[in-house]
Amino acid sequence: MSPTIDVDEQTYRSIEFAARMGNTTAGEVVARLVRTASVPPSGATATDQGGVEPDRKVDVYVDYEGHRTRGNYDRDTKRIDITSGPLAGQSFKTPTGAARAVVAHYKPDVNPNRNGWSFWVLDDGSGEFLQTIRHST
Repeated sequence: MSPTIDVDEQTYRSIEFAARMGNTTAGEVVARLVRTASVPPSGATATDQGGVEPDRKVDVYVDYEGHRTRGNYDRDTKRIDITSGPLAGQSFKTPTGAARAVVAHYKPDVNPNRNGWSFWVLDDGSGEFLQTIRHST
């Protein structure tokens, strides 16, 4: 018999929803949450003063029209370099430019205007959009 954890009904519904959206199990959703909360972010490095300094490059992704596109966001230049899919190898001056390219590629018949800051998702398991680190150094 597996161990169980008691959660309220709303939390259980949220976990089940996340599992369906991620095409995984409720147990894996909880395990990912625990891993994320237990381990320092992969982009963090210790500084000489003992603090944490964020990596300049941040892994991001977007799921659009059934396709996952991965990229790297550069905190210094604000550029996104696409690292997977048909657009791999292309670099964009802004997250919005990269978002528009993804939309135009997969759905050329729609207006590609998108806010790139709320289009790209941090690839750290948090589910947060790129806009959450927009003004961090």
